Amino acid sequence: MKRSLCKVLLAALCVVMLASSCSQEKKAKYVFYFIGDGMGFSHISLTEGYLATKEGKIGNSPLCFTQFPVMGMATSYSANRYITCSSAAGTALATGSKTNNGMLGVTPDSSELVSIAYKIHNAGFPVGITTSVTIDHATPASFYANSAARSDYYSIAQQLASSGFEFFGGGGFYGAKDKREQEMSLYDIASQAGYEFAYGVDEYDAKKGSADKMILFQKGEKKNNDLPYVAEREDGDLSLPQVVESAVDFLNNQDGFFLMVEGGKIDWAAHSNDLAGTIFEMLDFDQAIAAAYEFYKQHPDETLIVVTADHETGGVTLGRGKGYVYDLSVVGRPQKGNVEGVSTDVSNYMSGVSVDSLSKVAKIGWTTTSHTGGAVPVFAVGAGSGLFAGRQDNTDIPKRICKAMGVEF
Repeated sequence: MKRSLCKVLLAALCVVMLASSCSQEKKAKYVFYFIGDGMGFSHISLTEGYLATKEGKIGNSPLCFTQFPVMGMATSYSANRYITCSSAAGTALATGSKTNNGMLGVTPDSSELVSIAYKIHNAGFPVGITTSVTIDHATPASFYANSAARSDYYSIAQQLASSGFEFFGGGGFYGAKDKREQEMSLYDIASQAGYEFAYGVDEYDAKKGSADKMILFQKGEKKNNDLPYVAEREDGDLSLPQVVESAVDFLNNQDGFFLMVEGGKIDWAAHSNDLAGTIFEMLDFDQAIAAAYEFYKQHPDETLIVVTADHETGGVTLGRGKGYVYDLSVVGRPQKGNVEGVSTDVSNYMSGVSVDSLSKVAKIGWTTTSHTGGAVPVFAVGAGSGLFAGRQDNTDIPKRICKAMGVEF
């Protein structure tokens, strides 16, 4: 009888202790949401294989984010296609709802959706939206805009100013090239909404103290207004890790923040089957995540970092034809303005033309110059990270971020 009573009391004590530990888990106050555009599982293995090769060993050398303790996978299909486009995937990752390819921030019948960035902002958190491409491109725009056509860049960029989000960072406005000359400049619209523009890190440092809302773009005019590829980066060019560091600096406060970061040029390089370009954009994305991880180490109980992708691009494979070998030693290393030993021409990126001659030498395969329909990786660390383990749909991720933050979805 006494033994049975002890078992009951012990079980009750375990329940109490478990409930207590769960109740003591802190909500995520500082949240980083990283989206590697076009980044599949094979892109990760490819990059880790490159790092191992440079270390002179067979195997994989881990990236920063692949060492996070929580790992899962997410399905990526859109409402009307097995293979999603970036705007439909961005909408799912931002709003928790599926839409058709080519649509942005709206349902298939064009009803407007609300992204978690607005929900989090309304809950009192400052918000930042950043990317390595133009700030009105599909993935970043999914977090602040609604449009039946993702290509309506001018109208999409107009909505940035009315969002009220505290920080935007990237290459510039693609919509600034809009030919409707009777329309007001996007830069004037944002300035009238209270945004301070800074071009490059030095100008950001000079202006940040007097700005309530900030837009950080690169210095000077660059092709397509995106950040330069790693293979073409020159001294003074703005990089994605610098954008992340500036965003954290601007948003950081005792109440927390939400920061979305897109590594957009992984996708662009993979569209053209550019082996070196894909690897170096992956490494740049990982360095941006490493900047967030440095912040996490200072606030481990209150910070959540989630890393995922919108879809896979290129169908890259580690191996080509027969044999059990690939050789990434031929890739070389990035150099200012080029890649060591490789003639890199990014002018045909996104054109549908493959430039996989280096891949043939390295015995790396590609199956397409478009997207594929495979599941994408999910990695997480920090407060609430356990929510992102295992199989999930891309629409589940924003809902779980809100849950981790204690924000009503």
